[in-house]
Amino acid sequence: MEGFKQDFVSRIWFTYRREFPTLAGSAYTTDCGWGCMLRSGQMMLAQALVCHFLGRAWRWQNSSPRNELIHRTIVRWFGDLSSKSTPFSLHRLVGIGESSGKKAGDWYGPASVAHIIKQSLEVCAKDEPLLSDICVYVAQDCTVYKKDVLSLCGQEDDCDSNNVRSTVASSRSTCLRPKGIIVLVPVRLGGEILNPIYFKCVQAILSNEHCIGIIGGRPRHSLYFVGWQEDKLIHLDPHYCQEAVDVRSPNFPLQSFHCMSPRKLSFSRMDPSCTIGFYCRTRADVSRFLASCNEADYPVFVVAENSEQHHVLPYGLVQSLGCDQSFAEYAGEAQQSEDEDYEEFVFL
Repeated sequence: MEGFKQDFVSRIWFTYRREFPTLAGSAYTTDCGWGCMLRSGQMMLAQALVCHFLGRAWRWQNSSPRNELIHRTIVRWFGDLSSKSTPFSLHRLVGIGESSGKKAGDWYGPASVAHIIKQSLEVCAKDEPLLSDICVYVAQDCTVYKKDVLSLCGQEDDCDSNNVRSTVASSRSTCLRPKGIIVLVPVRLGGEILNPIYFKCVQAILSNEHCIGIIGGRPRHSLYFVGWQEDKLIHLDPHYCQEAVDVRSPNFPLQSFHCMSPRKLSFSRMDPSCTIGFYCRTRADVSRFLASCNEADYPVFVVAENSEQHHVLPYGLVQSLGCDQSFAEYAGEAQQSEDEDYEEFVFL
């Protein structure tokens, strides 16, 4: 249980913030009431970056000075500023969302956030060399195309995770290949409610060594799922409004970016619309990840050997995977339920 505590506390936690610089084209200085899915997306992306630059075994409590510099750099990238130094800030993500008709104050669904994450990395890699060796693949129609994923990874060479950590610490880009890859799979696991047939599948996915979590939640209340216990999902909740932190300060406080209290939610209350995230550091990792998906026979998505442009998924299979609705986003006004009836996590 102590290992779980250290792992959970080491996850980077992004929540609602207030009193940050006004979002372009609006009067908003807070994302309270509408930005929770973007915050969940930030958390999943941050976990991928932690795995990429620090490794999955990194723990905040035992972080070396060198690794703490990397940790602080990752958090800074998400600071609530409209700046090239904060490529994954709420301001930058909202700006990217404008290309698909979204604006500050709108509700963002898990599928749209997956595409915003992909675009944000593509844009910032031009300005931030440290981020040029990681990329994002977003699955279409619940299908991961192996050839496309491996193509994005590039070729194996002498680079390894130690080279990557050295690159961050020295702020120089010396290792561009192979690329680490984040695989995002938007899915819908049922109609109005989560189909119980998927409970075991979600548990298996969250237990996969390459999984970086699931962004979804309960209806109109986004959460970032990071694990499970019995019939409950363990999550990080962005619905806690904190003051914005000025990440331009060399030693800005990190405490508000880590959560000490896990919470849990019943599987039956999970909204069926979600995006599953995976991270692979090398082509060998990708091969193991895709093989594990085939072995587990997850019904929530499939792995195809070839490229998307050379493959047509049978419509019957698309229907059986629940992908025939094009991942319709939540409808209605941006204001969402803020009730606090979910359960506190109990350490055993």
